[in-house]
Amino acid sequence: MKILTVTKAALGVGQRKLEELAAIPGVEQLTLIVPPYWEEPRVGRTYLEKLYTSGYELIVEPMTLNGNFHLHFYPGLGKWIKRLRPDIVFMEEESFNLATAHGSWLAEKYGAVSVFFNWANTYREYPPPFKNFESYNFKHTAGALAGNDEARALLRRRGYAGALAVCPQFGVDTTLFQRCEPPTGFKKPGVFTVGYIGRLVPEKGLVTPVEACARLKGDFRLVYIGAGPQKAVIEEAAQRLGIAQKVEFIPAVSSIEIPAYMSGLDALVLPSLTTSNWKEQFGRVLVEAMACETPVVGSSSGEIPYVIGDAGLVFPEGSALALAENLQKLMDDSTLRTELAQRGLERVNANYTQAQVARRHYDLFAQALNTSKNK
Repeated sequence: MKILTVTKAALGVGQRKLEELAAIPGVEQLTLIVPPYWEEPRVGRTYLEKLYTSGYELIVEPMTLNGNFHLHFYPGLGKWIKRLRPDIVFMEEESFNLATAHGSWLAEKYGAVSVFFNWANTYREYPPPFKNFESYNFKHTAGALAGNDEARALLRRRGYAGALAVCPQFGVDTTLFQRCEPPTGFKKPGVFTVGYIGRLVPEKGLVTPVEACARLKGDFRLVYIGAGPQKAVIEEAAQRLGIAQKVEFIPAVSSIEIPAYMSGLDALVLPSLTTSNWKEQFGRVLVEAMACETPVVGSSSGEIPYVIGDAGLVFPEGSALALAENLQKLMDDSTLRTELAQRGLERVNANYTQAQVARRHYDLFAQALNTSKNK
């Protein structure tokens, strides 16, 4: 099987999935096309990190309308499909994106089968041209991967009839994400450290941890690692609640530095809030923290409770009181922290390694190819 993957997401440690996919017997050729950077709206630019490139070819291709989630595309994609002649063109983009429609059109033109990836887990009516992109992709792709069960059900509800499987976009590289020494000076002995790692944006519910930590009995610190427009809002809340001196901010760090910071946390929190058109689609930071044996606490938004399972604590989204109660439990009970850390590691090893995710991708590709041949 010759596979061409096109994505803006594998700019860092996600490349490890490609190494695992390339190692599967039956993969004759694997090529990854990525842009040199991705301009994340409201957050900023993430540049390509060439971290894991064994076993496949990595091609850097300029992107038009970089930063536009649904209208970006790769004008040079056609030349690569023509040259490589893949069996599978995997567009790691949603069904309603221009890039997906462009890729599936080119795949069909050059005799390949196309597959897309959907995270969307909230039903909405798409206006033109996005509903037109989706209609085209539903008719001209042979398979799809859905990042969660709700996304899978939503694709069927919208009329998608191709091969379909549930699988996260990336797994966890357990050779990188594991317990290790925190950065010098990061860990404060005797201080319960709560952390959030990710984009500082409104839908992540980042004021809730401030309100929760203000209720804690005992010495604590709250650390935000990332960038985004909510920093000033968080700072204002911390000042208002009298805990500004206990709240710290660290700018976004590279993907290979994250495990060290996670290892310095006593608890990682993902306090996402459901909005009218979004709810948490997976929360990869949760499984990364589990792999680092850091206890996790997540809100009830979207997929979070299902990712955590029995390996962490879940609170009703937006409830600072409930989050405070969960954090207090962890602060007061070192045995519980140890137990959840062990459960988290076991859950990752059983469900979320890069090798497991790569295998599920391959199985879907094979099913899509077989479906296409039998038409």
